[in-house]
Amino acid sequence: MFVRHQVGDYATWRNGYDDFDEKRSTMGVSEHAVYRSVDDGNDVTAYHDFDSIDAARSFAGSDDLREAMQHAGVVGAPQIWFVEEA
Repeated sequence: MFVRHQVGDYATWRNGYDDFDEKRSTMGVSEHAVYRSVDDGNDVTAYHDFDSIDAARSFAGSDDLREAMQHAGVVGAPQIWFVEEA
């Protein structure tokens, strides 16, 4: 699963992202990584891996994630897409 969004301030967002790490792992995330646009450091894409698409969809739709994103300063609606290794 990939999530792309604008954040108000990367450092603030990153603190919120890191604070959510324990919760993220209990929600089925087995691996994750963060990427920033080279042209706009507040344009962030996060990768999350799961054992199943059901776990990924549950994570993406969770109130906990929505609240964490709001608290971390995500601006606007994120773009979320689900992929599988080809």
